[in-house]
Amino acid sequence: MTLDAKYAKLKDILSSMNSVLVAYSGGVDSALLAKVAFETLGAKSLAVTASSETYPERELKEAIATAKAIGISHSVFHSNELLDPNFKKNPKDRCYYCKSELFAKLTEIQEKNGLNFIVDGANIDDLKDFRPGHRAKEKFSVRSPLQEAGMTKEDIRLLSKELGLPTWNKPSLACLSSRLPYGEEITLEKLRVIDLAENALQKLGFNELRVRYHKEIARIELPRQDFTKLSDEMIDQIVNQLKDLGFTYVTLDLQGLRSGSMNEVLK
Repeated sequence: MTLDAKYAKLKDILSSMNSVLVAYSGGVDSALLAKVAFETLGAKSLAVTASSETYPERELKEAIATAKAIGISHSVFHSNELLDPNFKKNPKDRCYYCKSELFAKLTEIQEKNGLNFIVDGANIDDLKDFRPGHRAKEKFSVRSPLQEAGMTKEDIRLLSKELGLPTWNKPSLACLSSRLPYGEEITLEKLRVIDLAENALQKLGFNELRVRYHKEIARIELPRQDFTKLSDEMIDQIVNQLKDLGFTYVTLDLQGLRSGSMNEVLK
C-alpha cells in the first residue's frame, strides 16, 4: 500500500470515530496522529499530555509548542505513576502499570468531554518489540489508528515531513524510567540524575542519546556515526559532568544507540 493510500485510510478511520482524545506525548507518532485528527475532526479532537517526573521537561515544552502549531485543543495533567508501588519496583511489565494509570485518567477526561474514543500513536513497528503497555490498551479499549492504517515508523516520518510537522526527524522518545534496568527501584532522585546527564550531553550537540543507569555506572548510548564527535576534550567534559552527578564510572556502549536495549536481558 502506498503512503498516500495509508494516509487516506488513516483519515477514514478517524472520520468514522467522529470524535477522539489523542494520547499525546509530542513525539513523532502522536504528533502526526494529532495533526491528522485535527485535520479530519477539527473541534471534535482533543490532545492530552501526561506530565510527570518520568517525562523530561524539555519534551513537555516541545509538545505544547507543537500542539499550538497544529491548532488542536491541548490539555496537560500531572500523572502520579511513582505513587504506584508496582511501578516503582520496576518489574518487566512496568509499562502496564504506567499505561493503566494514564488510560484511567484519560478515560475520565474522555467522558467529561463526551468524546467517542481514546487513540494513541502506536505503529506497526511497535508490534515487534516487548510492549506490556498493550495490555492496558486492551483493558481501556484504546485504539491505534496509525497501526490500523498499516503505518510504519518510516511512513510516519515521511508523512510528517510532507505535512510540515517539525517532529518529522525528532529522535524517538522514551520515558526516563526506561533508562533503569528491570528490578532497579525507580526514584525521583535517579530520574533527576538521568535527566541532568542527558541534558548535559544534549548541550554538547548530541541530539539522539540515552544514558542508561547501572548504579555507579553510566552507560551512554549514541548513534555510531556520533562516535567521531568525541574528542579527548569532550570526553573529559562528559566524564567530569557525569561524575559530578554521582556516577563513579562513565562508559560508552560500543553497540551504539538502540531502542529498548534494557529488554535485551529478557528471554
